Amino acid sequence: MPKSALSGTRIRALRTARRLGQADLARMAGVSPSYLNLIEHNRRRASPRIIEAIAGALQIPPEALDERAGDAQVEALRAAAARAQPASVTGTAPEIDRAEELTGRFPGWAALITQLHTATETQDRTIERLSDRMAHDPNLSEALHEIVSAVTAVQSTAAILAESEDLEPEWRARFHRNIHQDSVRLANAAEALVAFLDTSGEETGLAAPQEELESWLEHQGFHVAAIEQPAGPDWNALTSGQAELASAAARTLAVSWLERARVDAQALPLARLMPVLTAMLGGGGVFAPEVLARQFGVSLAQLFRRLATLPAAPGVPRFGLAVCDGSGTLTFRRPVDGFQLPRFGGACPLWPLYEALGQPDRPVRALVEFAGRPPARFVAHAIAGARDPLRFEPPHVWEASMLVTPALVATMSGDTTTPRGVGTSCRVCPRMDCPARREPSIVAG
Repeated sequence: MPKSALSGTRIRALRTARRLGQADLARMAGVSPSYLNLIEHNRRRASPRIIEAIAGALQIPPEALDERAGDAQVEALRAAAARAQPASVTGTAPEIDRAEELTGRFPGWAALITQLHTATETQDRTIERLSDRMAHDPNLSEALHEIVSAVTAVQSTAAILAESEDLEPEWRARFHRNIHQDSVRLANAAEALVAFLDTSGEETGLAAPQEELESWLEHQGFHVAAIEQPAGPDWNALTSGQAELASAAARTLAVSWLERARVDAQALPLARLMPVLTAMLGGGGVFAPEVLARQFGVSLAQLFRRLATLPAAPGVPRFGLAVCDGSGTLTFRRPVDGFQLPRFGGACPLWPLYEALGQPDRPVRALVEFAGRPPARFVAHAIAGARDPLRFEPPHVWEASMLVTPALVATMSGDTTTPRGVGTSCRVCPRMDCPARREPSIVAG
């Protein structure tokens, strides 16, 4: 059914619900019954004046009959149908091609399905975030360990007091002091745990300094204008008093990040980079970061960091960035819509980021499809190398960077390979047949 069918279908459904005849509604709206019949059967498009007259006769706002009003709801119904279990499981499949008819004839049921679909999506995201936090957050693990340790100490001391009837007064008093001290420690640990769980991870009071830094950068749009200045400002003054940078450790990380970002900005000045980048992306061109790196005489890792922290500009997409150290732990995250980055621990082992880590100084490019509803495709460019390439003495610290670009922007010329299926992490990835799976998923099936 074409999208223009929405108005006619709604008019017919609302007229029938009010037990009005077609002739009666036509008379009330000032049109002929034959013309109204054509409108209701989607053979004629009603003009705005007639839509207003029919809406007045039905005692509803004219917007309720606008064929464009249901587009978002139709898309939501299709998304809900795409998310449903396959017909092989349920025995029947949703009639996706009749979503517009459902919206027109039963707007109340369509709105309810849309509401339930939205609520389900929100709950899934919450479950994924909390599961990732419960499984990988080091601060949470430490708090739970402290509580278990305090409970065990209190239990052991209480058992000695209960089972030993001939304890000397001095030892009995000592055990009483131990119980008191351990109970205070238990209370403090429990209070800290509750306070920690009450934080959402999206406001002041974040779980780790790195999260504070990334929250501050997100508030800045991941671009701090001060790094573009010829003379570096006082970074300590710039970072002090920031609500997101609540801890001294976060402010230290912010200063280090700003110093490195300023070096990148000097090597890739906006006045030169933006015209070259927009010319490359304009007209359906192929995004080639290696060409930019050669033109400006910088490393790919430095180019990736600069692209991920550019100010918003017309024709320039939002680049995502993930950086990890030699252990595979993510040390920096710049998210991009559709490509989720875990907050704690390692990520999907199939990311080109980790492939690059296994072959330093060799660039990796791959078309990836991120598990989601619906799946989203990206072009990922990755490179790994020594954090300090001029250092002879061990230990050598390795770092890998991965730039994530929407596939519609970064067209891979001549590449017809099947996209590589990736996810966030194993616990929240629905791909059950993944060869790199290391633990069962809590969202599959």
